[in-house]
Amino acid sequence: MSSHEAAAAAARFLTVPEDSAGQRIDNFLITQLKGAPRTLVYRILRTGEVRVNKGRIKPDYRVAAGDIIRVPPLRLAEAAAPVQPGAGISRDLKSRIIYEQDGLLVINKPAGLAVHGGSGVAWGVIEALRVVLPEKPFLELVHRLDRDTSGLLMVAEKRSVLRDLHDQLREGRVQKVYVALLSGRLKGAEHTVNAPLLKTNLPNGERIVRVARDGKEALTEFKVLDRIGNTTLVEARPKTGRTHQIRVHAQYLGHALVGDEKYGNDDVNKAMKAYGSTRLFLHARDLNLKLAGMTKSLRLTCPLEPDLEAVLENLRRG
Repeated sequence: MSSHEAAAAAARFLTVPEDSAGQRIDNFLITQLKGAPRTLVYRILRTGEVRVNKGRIKPDYRVAAGDIIRVPPLRLAEAAAPVQPGAGISRDLKSRIIYEQDGLLVINKPAGLAVHGGSGVAWGVIEALRVVLPEKPFLELVHRLDRDTSGLLMVAEKRSVLRDLHDQLREGRVQKVYVALLSGRLKGAEHTVNAPLLKTNLPNGERIVRVARDGKEALTEFKVLDRIGNTTLVEARPKTGRTHQIRVHAQYLGHALVGDEKYGNDDVNKAMKAYGSTRLFLHARDLNLKLAGMTKSLRLTCPLEPDLEAVLENLRRG
């Protein structure tokens, strides 16, 4: 018998760590058994082959810290070696970490980098961070930023922090402020857009979001900071967390974001290239939150990226 066959023939025992307590056992096993199809995990649970503390459990059992889980012998496919980010990108990401304590890591994400792999992207920020920080056994995205959006991105280092922040985001207790450049001169000082958003997929597989009566509730507040030439610099405060929310709500106002190839104006984007605009002008600048156990709110900020500042400087000169 080969060593691989021997490993497949042996039962394994898993001890539930404290930060996994409260998870459904199917989700816990899917995370732990790399290479195991979900259908296989559900089958061994349904047939009672999984034991917890030597007893049988129901498939909806929630694990507790210290539980000892016996998993029957399984033959798992060898996981393909993950594609590794280059050394330069890894160093750059590490230098962009601006907060790292209390089970929370916050990074100033560069534009052009997806937050996670998939859909033709071999790896993203989260996979790169796991390579750069191998000493951290748990790293999970708290939320997402579009690939071309720069700025503050939260990553949880503990499952309890991930759950806490997901609750806070759902309840609107995390305050986020973005800086965006809109096409055209937006009238008035402040605008509140309360327009439900619906996600759909085009025949070519591209995801698009539009305002629709049967969409999910979405609310964004816009505050004008400056009007430069035929553009308007704004702060955008999303009160809900829908996909492409700021971009679609800006389009709904009639002032799409500069550099937005999906929801913007092609002629405007082409003209803005003369001012150095090469990507979506959207930056996650501020975060204000309070983790469990904190006495004071955590306020984080990161200024506009140099490429966006250069666009504004060129517009002011122009």
